[in-house]
Amino acid sequence: MNELFIKQFFSEKGELSQSIEDYRLRQEQVDISVLIDEAITNKKKLIVEAGTGIGKTFAYLVPAFLSGGKIIISTATKNLQDQLFTKDIPMIRDALNVPVTLAMLKGRSNYLCHLRLENAMIEGAFMTKEDVTYLHLVNQHAKHSMDGDRSELDTIPESSSIWPQVTSTKENCLGQDCSFYKECFVMNARKKALTADVTIVNHHLFFADLNMKEEGISELLPKATTVIFDEAHQIPDIASIFFGKNVSTAQISEIVQDGYQIYLKHMKDVSDFETILNDLEKANKDFRLVFPRESNRYPYQKISTFSRFDSAYENLIEKLKTLIQLLAHHKDRDTEIEKYFDNSNEILSNFDNWRNDKDNNSIKWVEVYSQSVQLNNTPLSIADMFAKHINNELTSWIFTSATLAVKNNFDHFKSQLGLTDADSVSKESPFNYAEKALLFVPKLMPDANHENFNFAVVNQIYPFIKASKGRAFILCTTLKSMREIFTLLQDKIETDQLDYPIYLQGDGSRNHLLNKFREHGHAVLIGSLSFWEGVDVKGDALSLVVIDKLPFFSPEDPVLAARIDKINKSGKNAFMEYQLPNAVITLKQGAGRLIRDEFDKGVLVICDTRIIEKAYGKRMWQSLPPFARSRDDLEVIQFLEKI
Repeated sequence: MNELFIKQFFSEKGELSQSIEDYRLRQEQVDISVLIDEAITNKKKLIVEAGTGIGKTFAYLVPAFLSGGKIIISTATKNLQDQLFTKDIPMIRDALNVPVTLAMLKGRSNYLCHLRLENAMIEGAFMTKEDVTYLHLVNQHAKHSMDGDRSELDTIPESSSIWPQVTSTKENCLGQDCSFYKECFVMNARKKALTADVTIVNHHLFFADLNMKEEGISELLPKATTVIFDEAHQIPDIASIFFGKNVSTAQISEIVQDGYQIYLKHMKDVSDFETILNDLEKANKDFRLVFPRESNRYPYQKISTFSRFDSAYENLIEKLKTLIQLLAHHKDRDTEIEKYFDNSNEILSNFDNWRNDKDNNSIKWVEVYSQSVQLNNTPLSIADMFAKHINNELTSWIFTSATLAVKNNFDHFKSQLGLTDADSVSKESPFNYAEKALLFVPKLMPDANHENFNFAVVNQIYPFIKASKGRAFILCTTLKSMREIFTLLQDKIETDQLDYPIYLQGDGSRNHLLNKFREHGHAVLIGSLSFWEGVDVKGDALSLVVIDKLPFFSPEDPVLAARIDKINKSGKNAFMEYQLPNAVITLKQGAGRLIRDEFDKGVLVICDTRIIEKAYGKRMWQSLPPFARSRDDLEVIQFLEKI
């Protein structure tokens, strides 16, 4: 046990205080760090809910580094990976003065691929003018970059169509047969990860490699003595994706794109190859057109009744088989063609498996995007699958987030992941919410499903926005509400000629919108669920956070509907045991956007009066930080004007 050292390290005059200006001891941080040290020492599972401002990252890094051994840290996003790698870990490593080696590993699509870059240069004639410009930037970068991380090229939009052409997937990677294997950015990153003391990954990569058992993380896990999940509240949803099965028309698009490269490089003498690719591309687009234009999710029972679904599906499969039959005659020409043939066969098999799957413990459904369709088969529960992977006596497992419990109860999180034998602890934020923040719920609002609800929301919050001089987040539960509230609020601000720009989710990347919001200082940002977490605006730029409705996910969602049905059929109450806990955790995330450090002040407005009027609202109310609370509009305006 390192309890005495940890307490000294975090003390007012300890080693950490030398690295942080105006350092203050946080007893909650010390308590958590000691408990994590005990769990690591005894190879236990520990769930830690650490309120905003405790400093959970440092709390787990110190005992992890002191324990030695191989450490894997899995985070929610690539941005958090970067922060750990460039800022947090170097600071703790230097303060502890321990020789810890680091590696950061991202998914394949984050690294440039020399072979695909070479092929893209050959195929330049097929590209748009914009892609050609970006291609030359990528090519120059690849010649000088040490690690080939595409995030270093921030002048190229994340959504650019050039990226799939210059990065690889596990399906089209040639591995050791590739002529660029020795300088491969992905392989070099994985070699560093194997030898490093600490490897930082993200949840998607962790579960993708855990499930696929491919090289990389599956080689790291047997050697790991400690695995730490930061932002662990996201794990149940992400793990469900990777423990399930899916196939997408986007993969067919990649097959077509790769086919043009194969054609130009190896098969120009095969006269009907290009025609077959064109036919496959058309069949792929026709299949997308079977579905409504807007993005949505549908259960299989619903989409199987669409008039053109069967014929479009069969046509797509037929065109894919035609391509495979052609490739069978030429796959021995080159390793690239052979790999392309195998990849095409695997995708065909995935389509067949999806259509024929009749597993009663999973839900078959379709997600429709603007340009593609993904066919999914998702397990109704992942508890047994996840528990099987982490039940070993050689590794300690730490799960931490600011939002894991419902009124200090972890049963919901534990049941989702099969963590029945895990210890748990909850520590509240050290911030003085009672003095710094006010929680307001209106006295009178229409029903949350009423057609005039958004109109009432804007009328309710507009005086608050004027009192706070902008500086507001409006967090919506649906994209439809987000757009309607944006339009209504913009009309009011323009009519009054106020200099409060309104930024809307989708009008740029999240980081771009947040930077504009911070820089202006009097802006309003309206977003949907992607802005409810992982958004950090400290200081005067944000004083008002508005939540339109309690975040209950639509029971029409096919996966949620199937899970509700299964829980209810087992004799339990799905609303109280599944829907409500999920809503509480999401609400806590949204509320957490307001107070980000000890000097922040502000008002949280929840426009949905069910939090007061319904019996279940009490559980939601009591799970939030200890805000001062009010239902008086004038009190809110005065509070904001004082700020």
